[in-house]
Amino acid sequence: MASAESFPPVVENVGAKGRLVLVCEHASNHFPQPWGDLGLTPEQRAAHIAWDPGALQVARGLAQRLDAVLIHAPVSRLIYDLNRAPDMKGAMPARSEIHDIPGNAAIPPEERAARTRAVYLPWTNGLHNLLATRIALGLAPVVVTVHSFTPIFHGRPRAVEFGVIHDADASLAVAILGAAHKLTRLNVELNSPYSAADDVTHTLRLQATPYGLPNAMLEIRNDLISTAAAAERMAETLAPVLNMGLTEIQKQAKAS
Repeated sequence: MASAESFPPVVENVGAKGRLVLVCEHASNHFPQPWGDLGLTPEQRAAHIAWDPGALQVARGLAQRLDAVLIHAPVSRLIYDLNRAPDMKGAMPARSEIHDIPGNAAIPPEERAARTRAVYLPWTNGLHNLLATRIALGLAPVVVTVHSFTPIFHGRPRAVEFGVIHDADASLAVAILGAAHKLTRLNVELNSPYSAADDVTHTLRLQATPYGLPNAMLEIRNDLISTAAAAERMAETLAPVLNMGLTEIQKQAKAS
């Protein structure tokens, strides 16, 4: 199944003048050849195991409101999860939540390397190039990844509606958390429903931390963004939250 084709990231609003670089690693449920459907049903390919429903729509809404550049994935995370390093099992999972992934059941090393070359390397190089260029332009990037999560996980309901996750640098995540408490009625939690201990901050650790860029990961419960209109409303809600968070860390930087 090795592919010589490359699947580079999609970049929107590349001329944006705002500091935010919005990243959506799980934007797509596209299953291109040569991998096909990995043995999954149409229902499975539309479900959360294949992508983060609603996340791209929210990210686009935020990009428009905040004059931010947006970079997002071209294929399903079941082909390659772009928020995972090549040596992580979750990069090409054989099982996701309660679902077996037949096409990932026994991937030989050559196929893992082929998927890495076709999907992961164009992505990670593309994001790095985007950030480096914006640094050179003096735009002082701030990296925010946008995800969605299921309201029920392994049979257990999740009360949290909006999670803000950090890796080594907690400053932006804490600022966004505080802004969300002030400006919204969402049930907001820090490091929920996941945290860096769950290996979900690969992008932040690889792309933002080495440059010392402020960064955070957003998780939105997907029943709140299940339609285009709902995703647009969520973007309208979260845009001032991110703006307040950015203002707060700028104040902190000037005071230090």
